[in-house]
Amino acid sequence: MSVLKAILWFLVRLPLLLMILFLSLVMSSCTMLGLNYASLEVDNKAAPSPAIDVPVLVNSSEARADLMEQFEDILYGPWPEGMPVKWGEARIVSEDILDGKGVLKEIPVTVGQGEGASTFMLVLALPKGDGPFPVVINETFSSNCSVFPEYPVTSPDGGVCDGSQMDGVVGSLVTKMFGEYIAYAPLDRFMDAGIAYASFYGSDFVPDSREQGPAVMAALGGPIQPTSTLMAWAYGFTAAIDALQAETPIDPDGIAVMGHSRFGKSALIAGVWDRRIDAVIAHQSGFAGASLSRSKTGEGLARMAKTYPHWLSQDIQPWLGHLDELPVDQHELLALLAPTPVLLGNGRRDVWSDPNSSFRAALAASAMYEAAGQEGLPAGGMQQAFEPSAGIAWWLRPGGHSIVSEDIDSFIAFLQTHLQAPSRKVTAVQARENHVDSVR
Repeated sequence: MSVLKAILWFLVRLPLLLMILFLSLVMSSCTMLGLNYASLEVDNKAAPSPAIDVPVLVNSSEARADLMEQFEDILYGPWPEGMPVKWGEARIVSEDILDGKGVLKEIPVTVGQGEGASTFMLVLALPKGDGPFPVVINETFSSNCSVFPEYPVTSPDGGVCDGSQMDGVVGSLVTKMFGEYIAYAPLDRFMDAGIAYASFYGSDFVPDSREQGPAVMAALGGPIQPTSTLMAWAYGFTAAIDALQAETPIDPDGIAVMGHSRFGKSALIAGVWDRRIDAVIAHQSGFAGASLSRSKTGEGLARMAKTYPHWLSQDIQPWLGHLDELPVDQHELLALLAPTPVLLGNGRRDVWSDPNSSFRAALAASAMYEAAGQEGLPAGGMQQAFEPSAGIAWWLRPGGHSIVSEDIDSFIAFLQTHLQAPSRKVTAVQARENHVDSVR
């Protein structure tokens, strides 16, 4: 009888036990959600190394090219210069979205050549009106079915989407953990701001898999193949820009790229290698993004490179045991991005992504922005009020590794400032007021 009771006890609690197991796996492999607060102290930390020679980097295109080559040789692999990009005719998904605020289209984009070419579907929401409109291109974690669940966009299998990956218990858990907008696109907010919104599912282009990712990259064809998924996903932004420049309502001088976490890393890379990009939003990009490789806090570059070896070039592996000797670090990547405006988003509880070293990297790169004629990082430390007009803007809010409503407000305020969007629903003043005191 006692054995039967034990079995019944286990069966009744099985859903709860499975949920705990799921949460443990996610938290151990993805992020340290809510386990600690990021330190706000920076004066007691070592200055980022190597030091940036600002005058040389500003005035010498050769020095800039050499530094980019070091990042390619050590961390990201080659930029796939000349990789063929083709796109098909835009299909109207809906002529009237959000009660007349915009129109929804999708464009098939193909990268590479021959049988190994990879195609993804770029979905574009355009505000109603003549334009031209600035556009933000977002690379997403979920399929277009989850990003645009109300609309009959094309699913990854080529059919029409029917439902979202965010439906059901698992989807609800993911949304609660990683925020309302981890997949879902707040189209109404962008349409009200006069900003076109485009997005594509990164894994539709190159899978986020240590086995499939390298195989897809090697088969793409073209003169140079990417050897890391971060570099490939960065080139995905370039391919999207190529396709969007054929859309006449898009302002060619108002193109922004945006990514969260691993795609935040790729957004930074794209901004350095594709100078058509006019603004970058890298939200919680962490290591190999805006956080310093030498930092001992959070996930760490070595652990990331071992857990996700396909994200980086295999040439990083010999360096993982002595990262202090790396010839480059991420403050130099931010310096290479100048004068392109960049917003670095952070969460106080997102210790895994290491906001503290992200701030120190931004602080070190700020002089480069000032030398290039942009507004540098505002004074006041990590608790500073958010300033969307800064060339290198730094945003810290409460909470963990997620995309929430306050983030969207800050993103839009930053984009409106730097891309000169035709209307302003969220002003810079409102964005600063949204900066919550509990980050202290």
